[in-house]
Amino acid sequence: MSAFVGKYADELIKNAKYIATPGKGILAADESTGTIGKRLASINVENIEANRQALRELLFTSPNALQYLSGVILFEETLYQKTSDGKPFVQVLEENNVIPGIKVDTGVVELAGTNGETTTQGFDSLGARCQKYYKAGARFAKWRAVLKIGPTEPSELSIQQNAQGLARYAIICQENGLVPIVEPEILTDGPHDIAKCAAVTETVLASVYKALNDHHVLLEGTLLKPNMVTPGSDSPKVAAEVIAEYTVQALRRTVPAAVPGIVFLSGGQSEEEATLNLNAMNKLEVLKPWTLSFSFGRALQQSTLKTWGGKEENVAKAQGAFLARCKANSEATLGKFVGGSQAGLASESLYEKNYKY
Repeated sequence: MSAFVGKYADELIKNAKYIATPGKGILAADESTGTIGKRLASINVENIEANRQALRELLFTSPNALQYLSGVILFEETLYQKTSDGKPFVQVLEENNVIPGIKVDTGVVELAGTNGETTTQGFDSLGARCQKYYKAGARFAKWRAVLKIGPTEPSELSIQQNAQGLARYAIICQENGLVPIVEPEILTDGPHDIAKCAAVTETVLASVYKALNDHHVLLEGTLLKPNMVTPGSDSPKVAAEVIAEYTVQALRRTVPAAVPGIVFLSGGQSEEEATLNLNAMNKLEVLKPWTLSFSFGRALQQSTLKTWGGKEENVAKAQGAFLARCKANSEATLGKFVGGSQAGLASESLYEKNYKY
């Protein structure tokens, strides 16, 4: 066991295991100010702190929804915000047995010497920031690395740099009491087929776990947030069962059994698609040593956002839409979701080319 995280080892293991509770998942509400601005602009709402606070309050105070969540990833601003009647968001989550988390990366920059590939920044004062976030109540963290599939991508340089970056971030988090969510996202952009995505996913994950081991990361105190294995965005779609088979196979080949949970990103799939794919994975009758769950942003919030529209009188209805998505995804973590219940808004594609946070 890593000597470096000895002080926090038991706590890290306990929190990672709790977040991976079957039937529960993560709400990713960690959109940066710029990204949430784009979401608000889509419903003609101004990007000011009061509106950002109102949207997050709507989510965190949705009646009965938090029972389906084990964690919520916050943006730094949100970690310190309160409800309109003065209760800190962190307290609202804790009272509902939801662990607060925090996004700690500061976005991607181009990786010099590559064809538009990226590396993630945010190492400056990362240890000190983790300490501060821990004091504020955060108990897990998120860092997104981004890779792309192209004629010669991802390059070996991109794979190695991103794997090393994720491992370095992970051990710094653990030294400061935060469970690191390791997120190597392979973008769906491109005309590649599902077999190509599977091959790249396996190569990337193998490199990531080699790096995590080299950095003495305590795997029992981590979570993985990968892409689902799907065809590229310019390729014909395939059935949820096919996505499930390829995805679970890639994970079984690369992710150690010590990792308690795998929480998928939705990667621009529609709300309904993301839920159906997760459900199909959990129905697969093969050995899965980890919980397969969700860490969705857009796929938990889109229909809620559209229903709300920034209007006070729509809050209860929007919270109803949020509850429906949380419940659907909870059922999918157990392989018990029956699709089609949320047609309409939930089936709209959320794909954005070259998506940035």
